[in-house]
Amino acid sequence: MGGGNFWGTNVCLFLLALARDHALARLRRETKRSTSDAERRMLNSAKPHRVFWPLALALTALIFAITVLIIFLRVESWPARTARQSTAELERLGKNLRAAFIDIAHLQPRITINDRVYMEQTTPVSEVVVLSRRIEVEHELLHTWVGSSKRVKLHGTFVAKAGFDLQQGLSVDIRAGEISVQLPHAQILGVEQQQVEVLAFENGLWNRISGQDVESELSVLPELAWKKAAESGLPAEAEQTLQQQLEQRIHTPQPLRLIFKDENKSE
Repeated sequence: MGGGNFWGTNVCLFLLALARDHALARLRRETKRSTSDAERRMLNSAKPHRVFWPLALALTALIFAITVLIIFLRVESWPARTARQSTAELERLGKNLRAAFIDIAHLQPRITINDRVYMEQTTPVSEVVVLSRRIEVEHELLHTWVGSSKRVKLHGTFVAKAGFDLQQGLSVDIRAGEISVQLPHAQILGVEQQQVEVLAFENGLWNRISGQDVESELSVLPELAWKKAAESGLPAEAEQTLQQQLEQRIHTPQPLRLIFKDENKSE
């Protein structure tokens, strides 16, 4: 009985050890397989990331290059585009000035834009009247001969006209910073007789009023009217009126300056 128990116990222990070894070997195989599967999944998941980052960097670089190119082209063409816009604006001002002078003076002036002739002057009229004023004058003739006196007194009403003699030239120069109009000074262009009244007509006993006396008195009246109009500042007022008329018709961002050539006077 004792010998049989000993061998039975050893067989049981051997079987248990064999089962344990088999279980440990299987566990190691499962553990190794699990580790290999995890590593494989990690490798597979890393591959898309390795492919995506270079593609994203290339796309970003392409977008940046296109943006830089667009900015460069816009900056490079900016002076030319600005110059075209500036020239177009100056030409628009030239057309407006031409229309204003045709309306005021019935002529087209010579217009230059940045030293380039844009329009040549036309001369359908030689004088431009911009201001008229009523002038009244009187003159008296009193003559005594051998104690006999004659007396003639006349009152004249005239319309004096002030303006510009355009035969001396009219030109407009348009620049980005200033518009200058060159023309002669305003002057009295004429006086028109409206009415003459005889205030006194007295003959002496032998000193009679002759036709020559009357004619002489009548010829004095326009001269007096011309002189009175000039002394009243009518030419200077005509220059100011022209500038106001131009400014009312043309609203320019740059200053409009009138240059009078004979004395280099500007208003």
